[in-house]
Amino acid sequence: MAITAADVSKLRKSTGAGMMDCKKALVEAEGDFDKAVEIIRKKGQAIANKRADREATEGVVLAGVSADAKRGAMITLNCETDFVAKNESFVAFVQSILDLAIANDPADLDALKALELNGRPVSEVITEQIGVIGEKLDLAYFEKVSAETVAAYVHPGNKLATLVGFNQAGFDPQVSKDVAMQAAAMAPVALDADSVPADVREKELEIGKEMARNEGKPEAMLEKIAMGRLNKFFKENTLVNQMFVKDNKITIKQYLDNSSKGLEAIAFKRFTLNS
Repeated sequence: MAITAADVSKLRKSTGAGMMDCKKALVEAEGDFDKAVEIIRKKGQAIANKRADREATEGVVLAGVSADAKRGAMITLNCETDFVAKNESFVAFVQSILDLAIANDPADLDALKALELNGRPVSEVITEQIGVIGEKLDLAYFEKVSAETVAAYVHPGNKLATLVGFNQAGFDPQVSKDVAMQAAAMAPVALDADSVPADVREKELEIGKEMARNEGKPEAMLEKIAMGRLNKFFKENTLVNQMFVKDNKITIKQYLDNSSKGLEAIAFKRFTLNS
């Protein structure tokens, strides 16, 4: 049967595949639309299997919040080349997955992959896109934050994003944006001192002791000196204790309280492809 331009356009809209791939699939399926879709899906799976051992170290990191700003989500879809990562269609595809995550609030990455996007599980749609793009794709990261207010920041270039949750609503949105940008720029390891992982804490203590020992400090003083250096580490590497980049006379904690009495950052997530 004759394959019309409208048939090709419909299949392309449904699958995202190129025009020639859509025409070939329709010819092979003898005009059967559902069969043509299946052919394109199988092509994607075949390419996915072929590229399974390739490294997907490029990609896009996006974050966003719900309409009421009480929920935020952040995802990373990896690909093989920066050329693909910068493609507008690829970024739009990642955005569609992020929008789905924000709307449905999945429990974890596996739950996100199981959600339906255009009538099919996200995992299947990604496999289909592997066939369209010709590169390995991997939905490698998903995190979310819920709070009275959640702010999201995506650094230009889509390689770095942050989410920050706050305990109040209705305050100046510039404040939440400032803190989300601070988290991006200053790369804190944790929200506050209590949130620093035990292994990081122990490692910093050992480094502090070794530095003091190398400086010739008395053995009896090593613990105290190391604790002093650990407290300095907390000040420089935890979000609420860092000095505010726009006013280095106050900490983020002080900036928040000055902006709205009792305002606190209670959660944050940060992800970068460059780490």
